[in-house]
Amino acid sequence: MNDPVRAPSVTRRALLQLSAWLGLAGLLGPFAASRPAQAQGMLANLGPEEPVEATMRRLFGTRAIKDGSSSIKLELPIIAENGALVPVSIEVGSPMTSQSYVKTITILSDKNRRPMNARFNLTPAMGQAFIATNLRLGETTDVRAIAELSDGTLLMAKREVKVTVGGCGG
Repeated sequence: MNDPVRAPSVTRRALLQLSAWLGLAGLLGPFAASRPAQAQGMLANLGPEEPVEATMRRLFGTRAIKDGSSSIKLELPIIAENGALVPVSIEVGSPMTSQSYVKTITILSDKNRRPMNARFNLTPAMGQAFIATNLRLGETTDVRAIAELSDGTLLMAKREVKVTVGGCGG
């Protein structure tokens, strides 16, 4: 007698085929989905260890860099007790209009293995050329702030920071 309420049974052969397919999918799944990571902040993209002069030449070419200490306000501690966390703020006294504005602010540390700490791109819509961040310094060094204006002019201010405990693991 057939019971109309009873569900159809799964055969042993169908169960073995299903488990074989699931096992194969489990083995091949990681290979099918794997691909190289696409990240912007990989250390390999930062370039080799180089002196600050080579970094400045790579970033700015042979363009003249003027003394901008009168228009760049660079705030750093004189003594950093921990080089792993050194606060810095930079304000450039320049109008932020569509005709004249600060395009980039670059922060370099002379004695770091990779001197370029950060580079900020600015637009006239920001209204003020101001940035603040934390740096990582390996030892006592000069920190440079270089502002590139919309007309291509480069201005630089620098200040020495004494580091008591290095923060770059060196």
